[in-house]
Amino acid sequence: MAAIVPLTALADTALRRGLERDGAMVCAVAFPARAFAKHGTSVETGLLVMDRGGALTWDGFLHQPEDLEATARILAALPARATARPRVRLTLDAGALLAPRERGLALPAGRLGFLAGAAPLAYAVRAWTGEGRDVGLYQAHAPARIDLPDPRPHPSPLVESGPMASVAPPAPTYRPVLPPAVRDDGRISDAQAETVIYAGEAHAAELPGRWRAGETAHEMVLVRDDDADAGQFRRGFFLGDGTGCGKGRQIAAIVADNMAQGRVRALWLSRNDALLEDARRDWAAIGGGAHDIVPLSSWKQGDVIRLDRGILFTTYATLRQPARGGRQSRLDQIVAWLGEDFDGVIAFDEAHAMANAAGGGKGARGAKKASLQGIAGLALQNRLPNARIVYVSATGATTAENLAYAARLGLWGGPEAPFMSRADFLDAMDRGGVAAMELVARELKALGLYVARSLSFEGVEYEPLVHPLTSDDIAIWDQWAEAFQLIHANLAEALKATGLNDEEGKAKSGQAASAVHSAFEGAKLRFFGHLLAGLKAPSLVASIRDDLASDRSAVVQIVSTNEAVMERRLSSIPPEEWNNLSIDLTPREYVLDYLREAFPIHLMEAIEDDDGTITLVPVMDDGRPAISQEALALRAALIEKMACLPAVPGVLDALLEAFGTDAVAEIRGCFRRSPARPPFRSASGPL
Repeated sequence: MAAIVPLTALADTALRRGLERDGAMVCAVAFPARAFAKHGTSVETGLLVMDRGGALTWDGFLHQPEDLEATARILAALPARATARPRVRLTLDAGALLAPRERGLALPAGRLGFLAGAAPLAYAVRAWTGEGRDVGLYQAHAPARIDLPDPRPHPSPLVESGPMASVAPPAPTYRPVLPPAVRDDGRISDAQAETVIYAGEAHAAELPGRWRAGETAHEMVLVRDDDADAGQFRRGFFLGDGTGCGKGRQIAAIVADNMAQGRVRALWLSRNDALLEDARRDWAAIGGGAHDIVPLSSWKQGDVIRLDRGILFTTYATLRQPARGGRQSRLDQIVAWLGEDFDGVIAFDEAHAMANAAGGGKGARGAKKASLQGIAGLALQNRLPNARIVYVSATGATTAENLAYAARLGLWGGPEAPFMSRADFLDAMDRGGVAAMELVARELKALGLYVARSLSFEGVEYEPLVHPLTSDDIAIWDQWAEAFQLIHANLAEALKATGLNDEEGKAKSGQAASAVHSAFEGAKLRFFGHLLAGLKAPSLVASIRDDLASDRSAVVQIVSTNEAVMERRLSSIPPEEWNNLSIDLTPREYVLDYLREAFPIHLMEAIEDDDGTITLVPVMDDGRPAISQEALALRAALIEKMACLPAVPGVLDALLEAFGTDAVAEIRGCFRRSPARPPFRSASGPL
């Protein structure tokens, strides 16, 4: 058997041992980075080779060739399979082969099979006893109104903020239906089970009032109870746990609870496609199969989704795709699959991606327009009034805009809502600030519609590592500070030369000037952040040496590894020249990149319309944007000066230089390393 698998599977000892019960491992090879990127996946992959009847020939190594040619050489060197037989070739009629066939349902055998035997969760309701013990500024968290017969504490202690802990949640009556193994094997903790219970409790009720569609798909209008065209909305639930509380697993448990009760279709939305694997991991953690979650991208826009049961996964960016070319929108496609009377779960994971759904939020450049993702999210909720909505975000109740999409919480518009409209809610929260948002969160918890826990840092100790500035450090800082003063002065002259500012230095277009200065300030912040980190590297290296001498391992978190700079440099160099590279990956490159890409050199012309609004447009010369020679000369002089200033290595390079690649292991999000730096290796092979 030869199978292309995720790279993580090749390092899974438990998986290997399970496979070796039926055969012998022959080879494990990691494909080069992004080997299947052109086919639509960024998941790192590898090749697993097993032989059911052969003897053990695996050398014990996970081979990591540099390119596909090296991969082919490794595979060509594998021993021939002793039980191999010649392949029998069949001749098929071309007409029969190419004839259109009905596409079958996406229904693998055993889908949702783990839900067999699911039973109501047993628990006892108890009286609220008040806040937990103090943990610094927080209160230790434990289920406040629920006693579970076989306690399963969360792997890490959880806490609540003091104001939230002082609120008593309601006594629940809902009994989730879950496979016994979910609790017996500790697949969800007591805190996670509490979420499932309160989510089911919230979903069992409807919001007061009756509603009908407004002028747009994302608007609803409150009407009289006797309106024949009106309907009610099912109440929603908000999960606001922080990192480490297992929000994905709680979503999975809520979905499993509903599927065990016959609601066998669910929709899981998240920020990007990469989070599909996280969703599958969390679903598998409670006993489900990875094939139970199917991405919407498996079907083209406008196609019928042929999925009998399971979880449809999609992103907010996909949800907002409009109808085009005679094909229905993605929203219509989803609603057609779920059905207008759908009463299953819709989980808005990373729900803050729908922030500013109603518009009106204040940004640095004035009022914000309503986000398309937020509008699509509201439209989906309005189209499916009976759906069980779960909002999931660690930053949900931080700003009012981050709750504008949460229409199912009953905060506005209804006959019993505290605010007449969404606009009234946003205005009140804007005037009340954080204190008002805290009150909203407390009220939602008191209603059983909101939970927000976070990991406890009790027992964690820290001390700052102080880096004493040397005379060289001060000199480098002073030189770069003076350099940025020079860039700022030349930027003002360039704005005049290109026509963005008048001769007195006054901006002709405030928006254009703001964009230019924003690019400058952003480059400045990034540069000095990296410069400070690089200057501190000697103290970091010395501290790590002390740790190693005391037989302790040092874990270093680096904000940036200069991947973006590396990718830009490599993209400008032919691959055949990568074997002999000299690339500057120091913070200085951020400055040079800004000068090359964002420093204004194109001539602009101010055009005033009938309303007096001034718009700046490029001056064209034979169909190409004209360039100000004065601004071009200013930029060239700045680049020459910046290139001569001292460069400070990045933190990662400083660590590699100090300890060598054999002593450093790296976990990073980069797709590849600089060809000038080989992959990290230990005595037993690559890490």
